[in-house]
This record gives sequence, C-alpha cells and structure tokens, in this order.
Amino acid sequence: MTVVRISDDALALACGADEVAQAFVAAGCTVERVSSWGMHWLEPLAEIDGQGFGPLEPADVAAVLAGTSEKAVGRIEDHPFIARQQRFTFVRAGRTRPLSLDDYAASGGWQGLARAREIGPVSTIAQVTESGLRGRGGAGFPAGIKWTTVANASGGTKYIVCNADEGDSATFADRMVMEGDPFMLIEGMAIAGFAVGAGKSYVYIRSEYPHAIEKMEKAVRLSAALVAPFEVEVRVGAGAYVCGEETSLLNSLEGKRGEVRAKPPLPALEGLFGKPTVVNNVLTLAAVPFILAQGAQEYANVGLGRSRGTMPIQLAGNVRHGGLFEVGFGITLGELVNEIGGGTASGRPVRAVQVGGPLGAYHPPSDFHLPFDYEAFAAADGLIGHAGITVFDDTADMSAQARFAMEFCAAESCGKCTPCRIGSTRGVELIDRIRARSGRRPDRVEALPQMHNARKAERSLADEITLLEDLCETMKFGSLCALGGFTPYPVLSALRNFPEDFGAAPGKEAAE
Repeated sequence: MTVVRISDDALALACGADEVAQAFVAAGCTVERVSSWGMHWLEPLAEIDGQGFGPLEPADVAAVLAGTSEKAVGRIEDHPFIARQQRFTFVRAGRTRPLSLDDYAASGGWQGLARAREIGPVSTIAQVTESGLRGRGGAGFPAGIKWTTVANASGGTKYIVCNADEGDSATFADRMVMEGDPFMLIEGMAIAGFAVGAGKSYVYIRSEYPHAIEKMEKAVRLSAALVAPFEVEVRVGAGAYVCGEETSLLNSLEGKRGEVRAKPPLPALEGLFGKPTVVNNVLTLAAVPFILAQGAQEYANVGLGRSRGTMPIQLAGNVRHGGLFEVGFGITLGELVNEIGGGTASGRPVRAVQVGGPLGAYHPPSDFHLPFDYEAFAAADGLIGHAGITVFDDTADMSAQARFAMEFCAAESCGKCTPCRIGSTRGVELIDRIRARSGRRPDRVEALPQMHNARKAERSLADEITLLEDLCETMKFGSLCALGGFTPYPVLSALRNFPEDFGAAPGKEAAE
C-alpha cells in the first residue's frame, strides 16, 4: 500500500492539507501526518517514497498516483531550498510525526537530556555557554550567562518560562517547533530546569495558535514521565503584543495586567512570583538538546563572529518562495531574498525588506550585502529580532509603512511609560501631516485636529521631519521596553532610505 506523508502544520491545513489527505485515503493510500518541511509555497506538499508533489488539490491525487503529475518537485531532500540549509533545530522537520514518542526517540530525541544528567548542572551550563548560544527571541543575550545567574541565585524555588508569544509579522518558527517537534522544546526546558535547579516550567503560548496549544498540551502529557520530576505547564496568552516582552509576560502569567516592569530587579533574580526565573524564547530552548547531544563545539563551529550556530530565518511578504530556512549566521540579506526567496512573488523589483518584525528597520537593496549577524545589522541601524523577513516590491509606500509602525505601537502599548503611550500617538499625527504635505491623503482625517492644521501652516516640511526624528529619539531612549524603544527603527529607516515618500528630495537626507 502506498504511504503518503502530508503535514498537519497550521499553514498546511489553511492551504487545504486535510482535504488532500482525505483524497489520498479515498484512493486507498495510507496517510501519515508529519511536521512541515518549511517550503510553504508548496503546501499542501505530499511525500511518497521521498518524492515531493505540491502544491496539491484533491483533484491532483489521481495524477500523482499515476505518475503523471505536473506538480512533482523531485526528491525533497535534494530540493535547493532544503539542500542548502544547515538544520540543527529543524533537523526533524518533515521527517517525523509530531506526537510520536517513538519517532522522536529514533531520531535522537532525549539524548541531550541524558547527557545533561550524566555531566551534571555545572557542566551543562558550561556547554550552553561554550556553544555561544544567544537568545533567539530578538535581544541576542547569551543564554549561558542568564542560566548562570539563575543557577547562582539564592532560594529553593526557581522557574523556567518559555516565551511562545510569537507576535511579530513574518514569524512562524516558534509555531512550527511547537506543532512539528514539541518534544524537542520540552526536552530543552527540562535541560534548562536541571541546569539551574528549577522544578517547573511554563510555556506561554499566544491564543492565536490553537494548533500549537493543542500539540503542546498533548506532548506534555505524553512525555511527563520522561522528564519527571520536572513539570511543564501550558498557559495561553490573551492577545497582547506587549506580552512578548519578558516582564509583561511574567505579569500575565501571575494573573496581572500585561504591562512592563521596571528593571532592576532582573527576572533572573526576581522573576515569576518573585523567584529566580529563566525566560527564554522557543528557539533558544529548542537549540539546547542539539548542543548537549552533539557538543558545544559542534554548534559553535557554525556562524559568524559572536553570532554562533544556526538561525531559523522566516521568509514572508511579497516573496516567491516563502517558508522557513535554517542556516548558519553569515548568509547575506541579498542571498536570502533573491536566491533563497526567489525575489518578489509579483515579479516586480524589490524596494524594501523589513527584518525583525513590525519594529524592524526597512532595508533597501543597497543593504543586501549585509551578513545575517547581530552586530552587522546593529551597525546598519537595524536588528535581526526573531529573524522574520518581510519583502516589499516597488509599489510599497514607505511613509504609509512608517505610519503603520507608529499606529501599531499606539494600539499595542501597555500604557505604562509616556514615550511609548503618548509618543506613538503624536507620531501618527506627525506622519499624517507630513504625508498631507507630500500630496498623500492622511489615513484618518480625524487624526488631524484643527490646531494641528494650524501648526502645519507654520512649520516647513523639514521642520516636521526634524520633529519626527526628535520624537523617535525620545521614544528610542526613554521607553521602558522594546515596543516603544524599537518603533523608531522602521520610522527612521523609512525616512533615511525613502525620503521621496515623505516629500523630500530623493538621494538627500530627509531632514535637509
């Protein structure tokens, strides 16, 4: 009997994977639901004896089984999108059934936890430190230092908190881990708990991820005996973007309003319920089993500079080949967009690429030489963030994108600090005035009160842009957390790289 492997990943389901699977069953095939390969433009993707077919519809099944399908993509492992990757975190992607303990163990699962228990907590932390693993949630803080701080903190009760509140645009790697390889995440949390002396972990998952929540809850029950006495509990968020910030997340876990806490104290010393807490992103914890099983040096051998190991990069937006591409740090932005992503889906020239979610900078093609590296992007006034890449073609209005950043911040601000709460609202009004001067109608007329219309007549365009830049500086350095602090990145990068969309002369600094 023909065995057909089809993903039950949320994206595959949205593209009709269930209907395609049912068509194969009706044709007499055995269907196995597996994790996603990450080639999202080919979903629903079916695999038969290693050969791929996609994107499929139920009507394509007969041709696939007859060997006459025009949607054959060849051997999946040999596809350029897969063959060029270095998969450490997503090594099981497309190969295993997400909730099969047998599949997980047969593919090297639990080896990292066994190794940690063998070498002890101190050596386990040393392995994580020597690997060079940095937080994959955006900040890039060395994981080993955070673990050491919690391990050395006084007190008998400590916690591991997994931040799975993946809210950035163009990001889906956390979801893919939880839906496709949940035991790996649980193993990573168990290793962290063993290393720092924590007996319990919470996984905080955004409510918009029902499939991930279901998979994680089932995986926690199935693996409970294997990680005991360590305990894992799944908690569901309430939809606030700011709860992706670690202290807001901790407040939400405690049943409080999701708003930012002032630091110090650091969560590593006074975190969840006032106890020392490791707060790590999904991808950070998911990298740990590989490091312990294969050794710190194996992980550290890959990468660039202080950015060691691999990064699961997510390609989205107006791009031909959207999906997940895991590779060592150092690949250039141009390679990711043009070679891996295949350029724009519209076929038009690329105008801008936003890296790092809705708070990331907009990079023009002149930045395509940049290596994907924390320090390289920081030097270019950008950030990697959670490694989400959104592609825009030459029809994009970048002043409208800058406005969106401010409006997004205004909508999602927790309201605790003035630069974020008030600054974002003033930013929307400022950009509306600037857009009106350049002949672009404001998105909301009511955003231009009468007194602002009067002030508009008093100030030149250059004055308005200077005021916007000053506002961004205040938000950048005065906000309590990254929501207000990073909102200036897309705004200032749009001003710098696309001044013509703000009414300034192309090729000149926006403030001139």
